Amino acid sequence: MKASELREMTGDDLRARIKERQDDIIHFRMQQATGIVDNVRLAREARRDIARIKTILRERELSAAKGTQ
Repeated sequence: MKASELREMTGDDLRARIKERQDDIIHFRMQQATGIVDNVRLAREARRDIARIKTILRERELSAAKGTQ
């Protein structure tokens, strides 16, 4: 998912998206343990999406803190 699409989402939606992507990683690891992997890039994409979302949440947090000072 692109960062521009993520920036349009609310904070709650972003947190829910993080949870979904973490579940995807867990599911991937289970598939890997059983030897049945559908998409080998799934874990990498999920980790990168989580990083993008956390970056956007942090940017919002910092901008809110700047506005109050």
